[in-house]
Amino acid sequence: MDDFFGGRVKLRVRGFTKSLPMSLLSARDAVMGRFRSTLRLFNVTEQQWRVLRTLNTVEALEVLELAEATGLLAPSLSRIISDLEERGLITRRQVPHDLRRAEVSITKRGRELIAAMEPYADAIYAEILSAFGRDKMEQLLALLRELTTELQKLPPVVYEGDDAVASHLRVTGTPQRGRPRSSATR
Repeated sequence: MDDFFGGRVKLRVRGFTKSLPMSLLSARDAVMGRFRSTLRLFNVTEQQWRVLRTLNTVEALEVLELAEATGLLAPSLSRIISDLEERGLITRRQVPHDLRRAEVSITKRGRELIAAMEPYADAIYAEILSAFGRDKMEQLLALLRELTTELQKLPPVVYEGDDAVASHLRVTGTPQRGRPRSSATR
């Protein structure tokens, strides 16, 4: 990228508190901080709210589709589904043509909970829009969608090979964490 003087601009990683991930996390925490007391009032976690809100917009979703739509990992979603099902807020049923898959839908009681929470959520959204401005909010949401779209077009970042592993071990002194990779993926 050229600067105004025709030279190359050198980009470097910003300080931790000014990094993109931390800025996004701080903004998320500030926004969700406005909603947490309402969620506590109705005995719903942030993740449960995401599931209920998503299911409130569709007739039913398969579990994997729900995981993608809510940004939740399958093990967490499984526990959330069980909790919400126990409370009678959602139902789960096997997909008739493939018994390995399940569909989840919101119940009447779940829709009633959403309806009871909506005035609180609407008031919080109005407060946020008043503080930040409707135009800036629309611009922010458009930019975040654009960022997501552009990053999804990029190839995944994968560090493999003996040099990367050797360098990692020199710095950390420990082998890679997590599940061991099979030899087929190396």
